[in-house]
Amino acid sequence: MDSAAPGIAMAKSDKLEMGATRGPTMSSTEVVPTSAVNGSPSLSRKLSFGKKLMGSFKGGHHLRKTWSGHMKMDSEDVGSEASLSRASSASLSFSYSFTGFTALPEVSDTMAFGNNENEIDLEIQETRKSLMSEPTLPIYLKFTEVRYSVVLKGITTTTEKDILHGITGSVRPGELLALMGPSGSGKTTLLSLLGGRITANIIQGSVTYNDEPYTKSLKGRMGFVAQDDVLFAHLTVRETLTYAALLRLPRSMTREQKEDRAMDAIYELGLERCQNTIIGGPFVRGVSGGERKRVCIGNEIIINPSLLFLDEPTSGLDSTTALRIIQVLHGIAKLGKTVVTTIHQPSSRLFHRFDKLILLGKGSLLYFGKASKAIKYFSSIGCSPLIAMNPAEFLLDLASGNINDVTVPSVLESKVQSKESESNTRNGKPSPEDVHEYLVEAYEDRVADKQMRKILMPLPISEDLKATLSSQKRDWGASWWQQYSILFWRGLNDRRHDYLSWMRITQVLAIAVILGLLWWKSSSTTTRGIEDQAGLLFFISVFWGFFPVFTAIFTFPQERAMLTKERAVDMYKLSAYFMARTTSDLPLDLILPMIFLLIVYFMAGLRRSIEHFFLTMLVVFLSIIAAQGLGLVIGASLMDIKKATTLGSVTVMTFMLAGGFFVRRVPVFISWLRYVSFNYHTYRLLLKVQYDHVPSSLNVTHLDNGVKEITALTVMVLAYRIMAYIFLRRMKLPN
Repeated sequence: MDSAAPGIAMAKSDKLEMGATRGPTMSSTEVVPTSAVNGSPSLSRKLSFGKKLMGSFKGGHHLRKTWSGHMKMDSEDVGSEASLSRASSASLSFSYSFTGFTALPEVSDTMAFGNNENEIDLEIQETRKSLMSEPTLPIYLKFTEVRYSVVLKGITTTTEKDILHGITGSVRPGELLALMGPSGSGKTTLLSLLGGRITANIIQGSVTYNDEPYTKSLKGRMGFVAQDDVLFAHLTVRETLTYAALLRLPRSMTREQKEDRAMDAIYELGLERCQNTIIGGPFVRGVSGGERKRVCIGNEIIINPSLLFLDEPTSGLDSTTALRIIQVLHGIAKLGKTVVTTIHQPSSRLFHRFDKLILLGKGSLLYFGKASKAIKYFSSIGCSPLIAMNPAEFLLDLASGNINDVTVPSVLESKVQSKESESNTRNGKPSPEDVHEYLVEAYEDRVADKQMRKILMPLPISEDLKATLSSQKRDWGASWWQQYSILFWRGLNDRRHDYLSWMRITQVLAIAVILGLLWWKSSSTTTRGIEDQAGLLFFISVFWGFFPVFTAIFTFPQERAMLTKERAVDMYKLSAYFMARTTSDLPLDLILPMIFLLIVYFMAGLRRSIEHFFLTMLVVFLSIIAAQGLGLVIGASLMDIKKATTLGSVTVMTFMLAGGFFVRRVPVFISWLRYVSFNYHTYRLLLKVQYDHVPSSLNVTHLDNGVKEITALTVMVLAYRIMAYIFLRRMKLPN
């Protein structure tokens, strides 16, 4: 320890213990403030090792609780070489999820996994109550003989494909149920069925929540974390969780309380260090994969759900981060919540965190029961590992029909020998189909009836609790106007980065300068000069019709996944989303046209008058809003970017050709196209603003005061948006 240091400041856990005891402490670090150049203290760390470290475990001193306050320290984690290695690494700073120590404030990934119900944060010096410690309605989930089939329609025939074959199981509050199985075994389908996300095709069996069927009122008590991280790339972690809190939490809470709940979720999940970092995406750098997954979990636990579903929350993560995620889920379950998750190939330490396990193979149930007894069960039916291996790896091999390094039951050996004698072949190993059939029959004969009797036993809950879940009332977290306001600002914050990107600004500025140079100081005193300027005006009407159409086309197809996810949990009404989405684009859509006109108008020498300049700008703005409506209709009607882009190109080209500049004499049977073309009406209005008398050579007739053109554009603005809303309403979304 540096002798020049003025004193010793203890870490968090040491401070909590100081009032109770002066003996050996549990702190993994001692922090020494040293004098900085600017006078502010800086921190240096000192790590404790060896007997002092292990002695503190044996001394019976106070340990800071985990989420539940009941999670015990695993001796294998404490005494393992990996734990001591972590203790010597200042960068990991004693991840509490693994070693039982409190985390250093500098590392965000580890702070949340040692949260007490009342956590003291050193930086803000305030007490935070654990988000999930608040009492909720306990939900007992039962499902019996669940079968699911999809209908495959061919050109001439229709067939049914079975996905799930009679799955039975249950999970109680305080338990973490894991759904395991190889790829294609039906894990995600079963999870979606249990979470009420699948209502189509053919479903048989029973799924009950406190012995009641699924109702809309359950949406406010359930959280569902999908496998894909559907988040807004340009919003920060704090903004993402705050908007979710404002939309999902009940109206009885004030805005400040909802924002505090979002901050509680951030600290609960250890995201405080990246709370001001954007989420990021494929082309935008943001938070790490583990942090993204925790943000997705935060979006759901922010409502303090009674029942939480997660689809492969550890996929794509390293083993350390995956263990932290499962540690979070285990802590949530121990607080009296019901947690169900699918898992692909967990490590052995992850596997031992599960309370119950369902093993699926080809849509059939191979095992349901306590995870700790799974190996014992398979050993009892003759399938034991011949070498030391990860229990999850052993179970997945069996579910896949792979019995390498596994004892072969005598029943299977007899079956193989009989087949070999009939076919005169020498293989020596049972096929995956034989293994699968044996495992299914063994479970049905030995366990299925016993588990069914347990599931059918009455629940220890009152009729009042059951009636609470059977309510059909839908409770919105915010009023319509509040939903609109929140979604408006969320959309504005997310899309301003794309709309005002340097590439888009450069594109508009470059085109504006080129147009200004080509029509530099053009004259309107001669007929030839007016014809030249008419070409510029027509290009302006085309350019600011083409640009907004192809921007708006991507609006709904790109946000389809987010819209589906948020509508599934009743975050907002579709009308509020539609109005907010279409109006939040307007301020951004009008900034670049304003800059464009400021450059082109005066460089090209158009009519020098403040009145005419603003009238020209208003005409262009009206055209942009009408064109944006057309793009919304095309995108909402097709919901496919490739198809929408193709249709948009054809439509815009048709409107441009019918705009009255290229073709002077249009056949009567197709002349009606010009009246539905916003280019046509915009071009005529621009001519009316610039010239008192339009030359006959431009072939523009019946140009009166412009009321008809303004009326036509206004009707397009409204009609296109109404059509887009109808198409969006007809799109299949979860109810």
